[in-house]
Amino acid sequence: MEKIGVMGVGNILLGDEGFGVHFIERLRKKYEFPENVELIDGGTAGIFLSPLIDYIKKMIIVDVVAVDAEPGSIFIYDREDFFIDKLPIKLSPHQIGLQEVLFLNDMKGSAPEYLKLVGIVPKSLDAKTELSSEVKSKMEEIEDIVIGELRKLGVEPKLKEKVSDEEIWWEKKKEV
Repeated sequence: MEKIGVMGVGNILLGDEGFGVHFIERLRKKYEFPENVELIDGGTAGIFLSPLIDYIKKMIIVDVVAVDAEPGSIFIYDREDFFIDKLPIKLSPHQIGLQEVLFLNDMKGSAPEYLKLVGIVPKSLDAKTELSSEVKSKMEEIEDIVIGELRKLGVEPKLKEKVSDEEIWWEKKKEV
């Protein structure tokens, strides 16, 4: 079976910058995935992500993007956007490596053949572990987008026993 990755990147110590990592934690708590699906907390790993994606054929990345739009606005980019430099200006230190990692993996012949970036515009990059209400309120919408993309790829995630948003956020807050 082809390896499929869902990766969230960002710094959870900088408010909305950590959205992708919070999102991956949400998926882990809510769903069971087939063995060929890997949830990746990319954090701020940058270039060190390269070996993690060497064998992933299809990847969905969740991250914040620097777009001149209202906080909480959602943008979706395809593989071509990475390789023709259509992505928004880099927003934070972890992004210094993401696009370059994909170029490196492409040169090694191990870049994902299918790639989506689901990006959200942040409100605050202040030093805090909580997401802004504008960004946090879009968690379910981005979840629907990512689960929809996975279904297009033939993956049918199974819901675990019901977990409320409050429990997800409370558990994450306790871990930090």
